[in-house]
Amino acid sequence: MRPVHSALFCRLLPAPFSLALRSLVLVLLCITPRCQAVQAENVTVLEGGTAQISCRLQNYDGSIVVIQNPRRQTLFFNGTRALKDDRFQMVLFTPRLVRITLTNVSVSDEGGYFCQLYTDSTHHQVATLSVLVPPETPTVEVKQEAVEGGEVELTCVSPRSKPAATLRWIRNGREIPGVVSQQDNGKTFSVSSTIRIPVERKDNGAALSCEAFHPALGGQKRVRHYRLDVYFAPTVRIIPPSGILREGDSLILTCSITGNPLPRSIQWSKINDTLPERAEISGPTFQISRLSQTHNGTYLCQAQNNYGRAADHYTLLVYDPGAVVETHSAVPYAVIGGVLALLVFTVICVLIVTIWCSVRQKGSYLTHEASGLDEHGEVQEAFLNGNDASQGKKEYLL
Repeated sequence: MRPVHSALFCRLLPAPFSLALRSLVLVLLCITPRCQAVQAENVTVLEGGTAQISCRLQNYDGSIVVIQNPRRQTLFFNGTRALKDDRFQMVLFTPRLVRITLTNVSVSDEGGYFCQLYTDSTHHQVATLSVLVPPETPTVEVKQEAVEGGEVELTCVSPRSKPAATLRWIRNGREIPGVVSQQDNGKTFSVSSTIRIPVERKDNGAALSCEAFHPALGGQKRVRHYRLDVYFAPTVRIIPPSGILREGDSLILTCSITGNPLPRSIQWSKINDTLPERAEISGPTFQISRLSQTHNGTYLCQAQNNYGRAADHYTLLVYDPGAVVETHSAVPYAVIGGVLALLVFTVICVLIVTIWCSVRQKGSYLTHEASGLDEHGEVQEAFLNGNDASQGKKEYLL
């Protein structure tokens, strides 16, 4: 019985049969030494890289081998270049393996490359070339200015990748969920992730990052770092000098200002008066040399940007050196006088108590003495009169 030709059998297979199944049938039928077959291997490569397309031959007897691109243009005919594209090179042609390379691969090179073997009938296999396009470092777009008390909208964009890249926002080690959108640009994809966050002045300079992940990066990631730029009104604080200012001293005031943007100009003034002639202004520094009491008053520092205005004031009071010395020298005498007054008061209190106790004791002694004299007088009178005391008393009573 004459064997069934493999190519004829493959043509008789129904259309839904896959290419892999057809290849399997072809291999199973090629059991005789004279049966020839060809096998192809799929290839995946990064854009810009080099792809190796291989066609494996079985029982090759010198028949014609043709390699074609996805547009069915012949690249090589039995090892001879047929298409003028220097990116394709024949690197190996043996009875077992035919291999070509494609340099500087682009997504337009994707598709099936045909390995064809011409014998009694044509055998072919398709090597599918897949091109991965890794994302570039994403960019960050700001829709509007971030102003204190408002919200800022940030969009992370990866304009081109294949397959689509995965984006995520990170702040302080935590992911911020974003609204993701994806657009198909034919063979590549553009992806964006948008977040909205409230901002205060303390958020100025806060660090965020947008990370892009992709299979072509081999577990690595592309990161775009971004710092928040929050605009806010200025704050003003005058740093005063230390100690007491006397006539002849120098006054130096420094105006400390914050704000975003930082105010470009600073205004110094004196409330209800003009600045002294000897006043010197250098940016945030205000100076008056050889102070006198005519310089007394309230001085004002003001600053302004596009988001507000702020001011601070300092009241200058210049002291007379003589008055300051007199005040300091009078302090010890006042203390001594107070101590002496307390001692005098204590002595007076002790004397008063002593005199009061003495007077009270003497009065008690005189009372007892007067009582004894009365009794003695009565006895003496009775003795002189020759009468007893009782009779005298009776007469006195009558």
